[in-house]
Amino acid sequence: MRRPCLPAALLLLLAACDNAAEPETADVPLDQPAPAAAASSAPDSAGDNGATPMDERVATLGLLNKRNNVSEDITLKPGESAEVGPVIIRLSACERTAPWELPQETGAFVQVDIRERGSQAHTRVFSGWLFRESPSLNVVEHPVYDVWVKDCTMRWPGEDARSVRSPSTPPSPAP
Repeated sequence: MRRPCLPAALLLLLAACDNAAEPETADVPLDQPAPAAAASSAPDSAGDNGATPMDERVATLGLLNKRNNVSEDITLKPGESAEVGPVIIRLSACERTAPWELPQETGAFVQVDIRERGSQAHTRVFSGWLFRESPSLNVVEHPVYDVWVKDCTMRWPGEDARSVRSPSTPPSPAP
């Protein structure tokens, strides 16, 4: 009985795997927002497992001006941006864990650009994920402005309309 040579079998295996897709990369200049496909590792609407598609989710972010102690809520959909005074906030994605997963977390991928006094152009001071339950994990470091995630409104399969908000918010009493 003749056994196939191990190197030949290995070459056949490698040849079969040669068509495997390599991960996509994109070069994005620092002064431009990341493309939606590169900014989010969330599945697209075709493979979303029944969750709310990314373009239908709504994130609520908090913006605090530490100089005058004024805060305001900013509501954005992925791909939108808001300009509040010298601050521009862009939202690329928002996510929350499924109700059956632990720990429950809510996050958003945001970019924050600020125009300093005397400057004509905005400067990117933050680009990354912010998490509601772990605000110290990733922080917008700026002496005057602070940005944080308050909520990501989306739905998972099996959730009813009352549980569309983030699971960390208390449910409303039944009528």
